Amino acid sequence: MHSLLINLSFLISQPTGITTYAKNVVPYLKGLQPTLLVGEEISDYNCYLIPQNLTPDYGKKGHFNRLVWTQQQLPKIYKNLRSRLLFSPVPEAPLFSDCRSVVMVHDFIPLRFPSRRSPLLYYHRYYIPRVLEQAEGILCNSTATARDISNFCQIPAKKIMPIPLGYDAKNFRYLDLPNGNYFLYVGRSDPYKNLHRLIDAFGKIAPWSDSELWLAGSADPRYTPELKAQVRELGLSERVKFLEYVPYEKLPVLMNQAIALVFPSLWEGFGLPVLEAMACGTPVITSNRSSLPELAGDAAILVDPYNVREIASAMQLVAISPTTRSRLREQGLARASQFSWAKTGALTCDVLKQYL
Repeated sequence: MHSLLINLSFLISQPTGITTYAKNVVPYLKGLQPTLLVGEEISDYNCYLIPQNLTPDYGKKGHFNRLVWTQQQLPKIYKNLRSRLLFSPVPEAPLFSDCRSVVMVHDFIPLRFPSRRSPLLYYHRYYIPRVLEQAEGILCNSTATARDISNFCQIPAKKIMPIPLGYDAKNFRYLDLPNGNYFLYVGRSDPYKNLHRLIDAFGKIAPWSDSELWLAGSADPRYTPELKAQVRELGLSERVKFLEYVPYEKLPVLMNQAIALVFPSLWEGFGLPVLEAMACGTPVITSNRSSLPELAGDAAILVDPYNVREIASAMQLVAISPTTRSRLREQGLARASQFSWAKTGALTCDVLKQYL
């Protein structure tokens, strides 16, 4: 009998937040003797191989393939393996089946900032609420996300368990390196990430400062060209760098040497780059909305993400004040120490045990 199935059909080659979450939590579930549904064998685990073309690496077709597989094939696998529970680190599970499931919700950003051009709008508006209604239990990464689940889907709060995420303390740590001369942003370039206001804010401090703004994250043909055009119009082409995707192992040095991580997102389910930057002792400027205040506490400068002058003032303060940078470094390191994947994994394991 394979009592617990863990659905990893979404794992991608260049880890982002959801893949990072899954890879760090699953090791703490080993005691439950799970069977992993994966495209490739993972050593030291009992694995059940599934098609490899189900991931976002295959674009929209990958998403479509995964949803069809989830509806048509996953219930058969669940039944054939005589499973008792399916854990999915994304909010996906078979509908109208006998699969008992616990799912993880990372955010409701596609519903907060809907794009009519996105075919995934229907996925978030119609499919995910049905999955959550049918789930035995729902995990999420913050109280802000828990509120969104209740508000958008009318799910009772007693069914939802917020469990904060962790970070890789071996990778993200204070390195005591020479200071660089750049502000850093890490993440995607979607409109809700608010990069156009970040670039405007940098434009306000650029005349009196020789600092630069480095934007780390994969280029997106829908949004990156507009941001680059904005940079050219502001005459900042020599000062704003688009770094593309930065490998995981290179991020800590990049963070350690930054003047500050500036992360003025309009909304986040959690905000891993903020936690990782604090763990590096990097000063953080972030938004006063969504999960970010509960994540950062008093260890960051919180700004109104819609107020360009406020973002610029915070950047200016950190750039000119060694005292402020020192305070934020110490408070950030202390704050980050309260989070770990071991805590996240142990709490997740406890919840799953309740349903097995």
